[in-house]
Amino acid sequence: MNPPHERAWPVRLLTRFVTLWYLKALGTTAFMVLFFQAYFWVLKHPIAEPTMMPELAPDHWVPFVPEAFWAYISLWFYVSLPPALLPDFRQLLRYGVWVTALCLFCLGLFWVLPTQTPLSEIDWSLHPRLEFLKGLDASGNACPSLHVGSSVFSALWLQRIFTQTSAPTWLRWLSVLHCVVIVWSTMAIRQHVFLDVLAGALVGWAFAWLSLRKASTALDR
Repeated sequence: MNPPHERAWPVRLLTRFVTLWYLKALGTTAFMVLFFQAYFWVLKHPIAEPTMMPELAPDHWVPFVPEAFWAYISLWFYVSLPPALLPDFRQLLRYGVWVTALCLFCLGLFWVLPTQTPLSEIDWSLHPRLEFLKGLDASGNACPSLHVGSSVFSALWLQRIFTQTSAPTWLRWLSVLHCVVIVWSTMAIRQHVFLDVLAGALVGWAFAWLSLRKASTALDR
């Protein structure tokens, strides 16, 4: 049997995927359920009146694209990838602690400094999926965009994972492209403005850097 460092990258990724798969599946599901409960509680119970986020020039550069809804909701698949591809319980726990810290930080900001996106003249009734999303989220909890923050956080963790497993360059760029498309979608469906996106990207990068700076770069699996 070949040692871990001699295995082909698909085998390394598959080995990681099946390791503790039941714990990863249950943990990710439980995390998302608890997150949404906290998210909607904060959305409905801010301690101040939400501040309307201003629009800047970049907000007018991105056209409204209703079909971007599918890219927007693909976040939930994307953020499930890093924990699914971690090789052992220790790294899984490390990831869980840091992604929880990221979410709690943003939820704390939403609660203390609530914000919302500007009102739009778009007739949402013409776009039922987006109308449902707007009614559910009310375009609140805007800045920083947790959608963007979690996608950037996931993208940087995936880059570390792909480095550890010697995954090909095209797979790394595919992950980056997916992250960029998710970020773009938040503006394309008018769920966030540029300042939300910028703040979310900075938060996601900061928490990823803090969580990865001491992580081993050894080719574990």
